[in-house]
Amino acid sequence: VDFLAGQYFDIRLEVHAPVNGSEANGGRPDVNFSFSITKNGSEPQDAAAYFQVEEPELERWNFTWYEDLFAKDEEKPSLVQVASKAYRRVALYEPGEYTATLTYYNGSETVVHWLVRELDEARKAKNVILFIGDGMTTNMITAARLIGHKSINGRYQSKLALDKFPVLGHQMTHSLDSFITDSANSATALYSGHKSTVNALGVYKDSSKDSFDDPKVESIAEIFQRILGGGVGIVSTAYVADATPAALTAHTADRDEYGPIVDGFLNGITNYTWNNWTGPDVLFGGGAEQFFAGDESFEGKDYYEEFRSKGYNVVLNKTSLEAAPTDAKTLGIFSESTMSTWLDRNVYTDNLRNQSNSPDGEGGDATDQPGLKEMTLKAIDILDARKKDDGWFLMSEAASIDKQMHALDYDRALGELLELDDTVRATIEKLRSLGQLENTLVLVTADHGHGFDVVGSVDTQYLDSKETDREKRSAIGTYQESGLSQYTVESEASLKYSEGVYFPANWDPRYTLFSALGANPDRRENYQVHKSGPREPAVNLTAEEDFYVNPEDSGRFEATSRINFVRCFDR
Repeated sequence: VDFLAGQYFDIRLEVHAPVNGSEANGGRPDVNFSFSITKNGSEPQDAAAYFQVEEPELERWNFTWYEDLFAKDEEKPSLVQVASKAYRRVALYEPGEYTATLTYYNGSETVVHWLVRELDEARKAKNVILFIGDGMTTNMITAARLIGHKSINGRYQSKLALDKFPVLGHQMTHSLDSFITDSANSATALYSGHKSTVNALGVYKDSSKDSFDDPKVESIAEIFQRILGGGVGIVSTAYVADATPAALTAHTADRDEYGPIVDGFLNGITNYTWNNWTGPDVLFGGGAEQFFAGDESFEGKDYYEEFRSKGYNVVLNKTSLEAAPTDAKTLGIFSESTMSTWLDRNVYTDNLRNQSNSPDGEGGDATDQPGLKEMTLKAIDILDARKKDDGWFLMSEAASIDKQMHALDYDRALGELLELDDTVRATIEKLRSLGQLENTLVLVTADHGHGFDVVGSVDTQYLDSKETDREKRSAIGTYQESGLSQYTVESEASLKYSEGVYFPANWDPRYTLFSALGANPDRRENYQVHKSGPREPAVNLTAEEDFYVNPEDSGRFEATSRINFVRCFDR
């Protein structure tokens, strides 16, 4: 693995002794193991002496696991006894190559190699903005371009802001334990340079039962604030305790520890010595249920008041966000759970009613929510006002690209992607107006993807007119029958946008995209926008955990207007 010079991290050593199963070795872990560090070319040193810390105490525990699905079916877990030590908040300050060696069982060794990268003395950029399109793939970007930008004679008449970036690259998102990653592990990799395991935030997952004692790695936000005194902003359209925003400050093996995650935004790590985290300058998003006092807030506390007591200005809607001063740290929480999508906030606005999701916890509707663009631009204003000299780091996440893809609601997912693109465009204009464009590195990336693609078009009028599934298949056009995107064809009823802003002129054309997703639950499709709100295509209808076609989802459409799909696989 790679470290930045001076980056804090923990080291957990574990010696396992399986009691049973194919790897059984007697069940007595070696408690006399040793651990040494050497900078290549020098003599090995005992780790405690090398890091100038006291030798950690020996810890003991056990855990069980299933070697395979047959063992799980037979309910025959393997028991493993563990001997362990943990070195807390250590760092390597000299750039170069290092070797770390764990020695156990009379000479057995586990050897790892570390590269410590030099921290440049001269900063190439004063500010950094990291945009994350959660779950976004190049195929989704292609689909968003199709519905938001007009083409004539095979040439687009306008470009996505993402199309204009001078550098384009790809990344591999494998986690340590799976080639299918999640937002927690992938965010950890983006923020720290260290890959971890699925569901882990800012830690390498160990085998203990405690989800807060796993070895930590310092994130870019923590390093930036600790070493350079820079400002930190966190913006997301998800609930702010969700994995992508949480990974900037949280250190836990369980991404679902929402209460402690919110507390950590404000107070940092309190169970082990770490760093003097003083809180972000900006924290915007949803997830009010973790803030107002109640069953879902940490220890039942009112975290609006907790933040206020540490000098934060608190805003709960778009109107107050726009009016908020820029000289104070600001907490903005605009709804319970995930914030409403661009499509519902701007086109199908009746869907904002009867949601009981107001951020004050009083059961009203959060009808005055900002979007990603409004939150991001305000965050820049605050960060630039407070930290113009020291610089600042801002993460801005379009969370519901992913969340709506999970629900197979392609229209809303692509609307979120176009909102991200519009936010990037507006951000570049904002930086230019502030005189900060040349001082700011702007990055746009995904954290992982979905198995989504566009493979043709659907004549929805023809689809509705046919009676049988076999006849309905003819409504699908592929290759030369795909035609051109109808989302940008304008009429008197078209939606209008400001100059330079690109969204569909018509979200409900006759000819729509024939979209597909790799994960296929039992469902019914009519390939039309779901005007009554975000969909839930499959639900658990039995006592077992097994999902079937959601009768309410399928009931939204006339029986003549859908195609039936039976699940091939599910996860």
